[in-house]
Amino acid sequence: MTREVARRWIFKQAAAEFRFKVYGASSIKRLPNLMKDFRDGKVVMAGVDSVSDLGIKKGFDFLEFWSGDREKLSKLHNWFEKRGYETTGVW
Repeated sequence: MTREVARRWIFKQAAAEFRFKVYGASSIKRLPNLMKDFRDGKVVMAGVDSVSDLGIKKGFDFLEFWSGDREKLSKLHNWFEKRGYETTGVW
């Protein structure tokens, strides 16, 4: 009984999450703030809809993005690819 209750609670709380990483260019230092403004709707990017649940993590030589909306995250990934950034692909 306890396992069944725990399983139901986990499946209720769990949500799909998709991620990708963008690897280093010298301008990557400015990107986290720009992407936070994009998430909040203060900045518009051509061909990309704002992702309201966009998560951003800055690493040493990369930025990691995640969201529950795969379609919008894929558009953001393609935006980076078109501008010559090296990425991991959405997973």
